Amino acid sequence: MERTDHRSNSSVARMSSVPRQVYLVVLVPALFGMAHHVDHIVRGNHVGWPLTPEVNAFTFSLAVYPLLAFGLVLTVTGRVGLRYWLGFLTANSVLLTAVHLGPWAIEPPSDIITPYSEPLVGYGAFGLLLAFIGAVFIGAAYTAFLTVRGGQ
Repeated sequence: MERTDHRSNSSVARMSSVPRQVYLVVLVPALFGMAHHVDHIVRGNHVGWPLTPEVNAFTFSLAVYPLLAFGLVLTVTGRVGLRYWLGFLTANSVLLTAVHLGPWAIEPPSDIITPYSEPLVGYGAFGLLLAFIGAVFIGAAYTAFLTVRGGQ
């Protein structure tokens, strides 16, 4: 016998196990991340597959988008909650900081600023990166706060 699910889209959305603000602290960094990936392409360094044959950190960083989409679908349907986003955002904040700002940075600030002929544009690209990292840290801190407060 076939089972029919008669829930409306609004009832599926209500199943979400996170407050609406969590979507904001996930989607804002995602937009910054997309802009940062576009910046990679524009300045033409540290770009990898699928745009060049080289597999590098850029290639692996693209995995964030399927993980983001997967997490959003599972969150909306009530299958994952705050702990997924806490792990996702915390891991991304650590990776972003290590790759761009750490002592062993693969892509240090000079690699972001100097490819541009106009220094102001380079500093703008670096400012975008800092905003991206800040947004991810804020998201991680917010989801940690909600998790400690008793969320799932």
